[in-house]
Amino acid sequence: MREFLIAPATDRAMWSIVLVAGLILLLVIGLLSAAVVGARSARFEVSQAGLRLRGDLYGRFIPVEQLRGASAARVDFRAAPELMPARRIMGTGLPGYRSGWFRLRNGEKALLYLTDMSRAVYLPTTDGYSVLLSPAEPDEFLSALRGISPKP
Repeated sequence: MREFLIAPATDRAMWSIVLVAGLILLLVIGLLSAAVVGARSARFEVSQAGLRLRGDLYGRFIPVEQLRGASAARVDFRAAPELMPARRIMGTGLPGYRSGWFRLRNGEKALLYLTDMSRAVYLPTTDGYSVLLSPAEPDEFLSALRGISPKP
């Protein structure tokens, strides 16, 4: 039997692999860092113009015309398990922090900023999705939402 070794790769090819792997690693570290910062510093701004979600990559502005404030409610996931996030579409799913686009158990598409399930607020929109948030003061948040958008 004769054994033949593979021809060695060029130095350029090996350094290209190292460079690509390093870039991927930096990207992953950057995304995880953004998620951690978002989990600690996300905020929800309610104004007469609408709702602004600030935090990580999934922040956005939702105009008041799209908010259904009268249908917004605090969520008890034991009583309403159909509103529990079931599948991540595009987002962050870390222990204690979910943000981005998810499907709920009832099949509805939802934008999440959840850290504390006991403070969850459900807010439907007229744009084909709902929002699930964990504001530090859920009752005050709901009051502010209903003040700008009494639409059911």
